[in-house]
Amino acid sequence: MKVVILAGGLGTRISEESHLKPKPMIAIGEQPILWHIMKYYSAFGFQEFIICCGYKGYIIKEYFADYYLHRSDVTFDFTDGNRMTVHSNVAEPWKVTLVDTGLNAQTGARIKRVEKYIGDEPFLLTYGDGVGTVDLNALLAQHRASGKIVTLTGVQPGGRFGVLDIDEEGSTVVGFREKDREDGGWVNGGFMAAQPELFRYLSADEACVLEREPMETLAAEGRLGVYKHEGFWQCMDTQRDKGGLEALWNAGDAPWKVWEEL
Repeated sequence: MKVVILAGGLGTRISEESHLKPKPMIAIGEQPILWHIMKYYSAFGFQEFIICCGYKGYIIKEYFADYYLHRSDVTFDFTDGNRMTVHSNVAEPWKVTLVDTGLNAQTGARIKRVEKYIGDEPFLLTYGDGVGTVDLNALLAQHRASGKIVTLTGVQPGGRFGVLDIDEEGSTVVGFREKDREDGGWVNGGFMAAQPELFRYLSADEACVLEREPMETLAAEGRLGVYKHEGFWQCMDTQRDKGGLEALWNAGDAPWKVWEEL
């Protein structure tokens, strides 16, 4: 199953670094948060990625073009015709498709513009700026059993996010509202599973925002599900968020680093 990662936004709330690089390329430890996300999905066996690039997307392309070299021990012998010898390397079992989805395109438009790379099959979808300990197998199992077109992961971070209204059974999103106080509401944490029917709700017009009309319509139709995740989740919206994630990583206490355990 393919994993679509939204990685094209401007990242204005973390402009201290995003003026130099796209937000998914901001490092946690020594690797971009995009790498952390991909390593997490890969640990669950999902190893084919479609990355929706936009703002400074060439930096993401250059990162993967040089990935093998950067992750290897190398000798450059300038006395022997500038010969390069690779001594050891770290090879990921990944297939990565990088798609320029436009500088100003919104999330729905970016997804619609990679439709041809996904085909008529279910896919996973997430943002390029958040990590967590979401049980992807459980998410997929619920999605498949539910018959929904999209199942998103609901989290409870508190603070600055729009809230999901969830039905009494606790598995269907029936609407969205702005969060004006700490009310313990669930928010969309990404880590979504989707049927190809989602593309019918999207437009390639750059103004199409996944989280607005498409998801609001799915919610009104009862076709938007939610998988409730009560474990660790953190997005990297601000420099403070980045500092918190980096502190966990450097302390050897990053909850999302499951690839050495699974």
